[in-house]
Amino acid sequence: MLTTAAKGLLIDLTKCVGCGECVSACLAAHDLPGDADDVTGLSATALTALKEVDGVYVRQLCRHCVTPSCVSVCPVEAFRKTPEGPVVYDASRCMGCRYCMQACPFGIPKYEWNDPVPAVVKCDFCATRQAEGKPTACTEACPEGATLFGNRDELLAEAKRRLADEPDKYFQHIYGEHEVGGTSVLFLSPVPFEQLGFPTVAGEPLPA
Repeated sequence: MLTTAAKGLLIDLTKCVGCGECVSACLAAHDLPGDADDVTGLSATALTALKEVDGVYVRQLCRHCVTPSCVSVCPVEAFRKTPEGPVVYDASRCMGCRYCMQACPFGIPKYEWNDPVPAVVKCDFCATRQAEGKPTACTEACPEGATLFGNRDELLAEAKRRLADEPDKYFQHIYGEHEVGGTSVLFLSPVPFEQLGFPTVAGEPLPA
């Protein structure tokens, strides 16, 4: 269960200019090869990505669900939801069944198909940085304030404030507030989320 101080991200797609600094920062923070120009989507070597849909730049990353399906289906407890927010993965426990990939409603986890000892790969919400009292690398790198890091409850309040203050600017929905029981990564958009490729998912998560 999340604590009242559980962290989250608020990604405001109206503010994103597609600079790719979030992608570059994520690669550097996790010692991954390549640069932002090489990243066309999530993969075993890219934990966050950007894509443009009808002039709107859309972030792709793990949503760190409040009740994660990947945790629910993993038979060896390789995935774990921490009270602080991150969904973390222990490769030493993984048996490679890839149930997590089938269960994730957002299609986030990727697999190291080309590695002789493969593991599942996904955004870890910069859990190590958080433990050191730092924000996520993508938040720190964003020059436009499109990504905010903070307590999830406070980010929800900020998102609701923006919707109320500028109703013509935003589609009136906070994606991640209730989807699959809620996620730690929240989104605001100028258009309906379905137009941007966000899946319409059931309100309740898989049982733990």
